[in-house]
Amino acid sequence: MKITRFSLLIIAGFFSAGAAQADEALAKAKGCLACHTSDTKLIGPAYKDVAKKYAGQKDAATKIAQTIIKGTPAPGGMGWQKEGKASLAFMPPNAAVKPDEAAKLAKWIVGLK
Repeated sequence: MKITRFSLLIIAGFFSAGAAQADEALAKAKGCLACHTSDTKLIGPAYKDVAKKYAGQKDAATKIAQTIIKGTPAPGGMGWQKEGKASLAFMPPNAAVKPDEAAKLAKWIVGLK
């Protein structure tokens, strides 16, 4: 019984790691990684900082997905530059990202710890 449970945990780990890599691959394919990384500030804030900012909010993934598609208002952005977590004051819209892709990316970002 212990071996079966252990095997199931390993299999679940492979599937969840594959999903995380797939979403990172989507971020790369859509040009997101030109400005962001998962754990350090680049031009934009680190995705882990975004996840922290939205932690505990029910509609976090929806808000992030909308920001991915529409960008942030210039020049105020979301305050990331003021906080020293971004080099650019705003994020431009990303028309190359479809709504379902933005939702997938947002879910991945929210899940980062």
